Amino acid sequence: MSRLAGLLLLAALPWLVWPQAVENRSQVRFSTSALADADLASREALPPPGVTARAGVASPTRAPWIVANGWRFARNPQGKYRYDLPAGKAALAAAEAFAYGADAVLKVDPADAGGLGAMLKELEALPAVNLPPIADFALVDDGSPVTAEVMNLLTRRNLLYQVVKAPSTRFRLNIAIGSRDYPAADAADPSAFALKVRRQLTDEQRSLRVYGSEVVIGRLTGDAGRIRLHLINYAGRDIEGLRIRVRGAYGARDAYIHGTGRVPLQEHVDADGATEFTLPRLGVYAVIDLTAAR
Repeated sequence: MSRLAGLLLLAALPWLVWPQAVENRSQVRFSTSALADADLASREALPPPGVTARAGVASPTRAPWIVANGWRFARNPQGKYRYDLPAGKAALAAAEAFAYGADAVLKVDPADAGGLGAMLKELEALPAVNLPPIADFALVDDGSPVTAEVMNLLTRRNLLYQVVKAPSTRFRLNIAIGSRDYPAADAADPSAFALKVRRQLTDEQRSLRVYGSEVVIGRLTGDAGRIRLHLINYAGRDIEGLRIRVRGAYGARDAYIHGTGRVPLQEHVDADGATEFTLPRLGVYAVIDLTAAR
């Protein structure tokens, strides 16, 4: 039996153990070996990803509330995690864990076997890369719940940060909640705090911008010669004509879109030190590899 056929067969089980689904490894590794109760209990439980209603918030003009775990992975990349997922969430959780290289265990509903098997097959087929995360500023983590919620909002706003224990000279902007420039009172409203950081960073200096959607979160990795962009769609429905801007000049390439396959980028433009392009359609997940223009 081929390895991919084995993955599809194993994905038909009501649970899937997926340890160390790490992008930087030579291959994605999936396993269905049962874990001991102690191992499961030691892993941090994650909420199912997606868009959820907020109690007492009914206005259609408000931004959707995204439940996403990328900030948790960024805060503790060496951590071990587990998802206990309701029906309809397996493919999204798998894409989220893969995009951040998380060591995660997924417990899935049997109804998701087919969709999860397709996702695993596509993830395994992606070209292997070894690229570090790209960040535009540093965020000093004091371990507090306030800082955690700020991380959450910054990630959902596609503001790319590196978690540090102390201010870093690598970045012109260092966010330390409780400091003179970033008092804890300001962080009591994480949404307003994220807007403050965005204005200080400026949109022109952002490495990634996603236009026209508040439900797509990107993770950007790269070096001087190339970048890989992961796009995760938390909406539960396809998005048409998603416009993306990345800082730097990159040649036109293709995108690997879950459920569609390899498709060319549309309306590719290099101008003012940035590259813009459009994805014709985005389902749950897409990966875009770009090479620096010469």
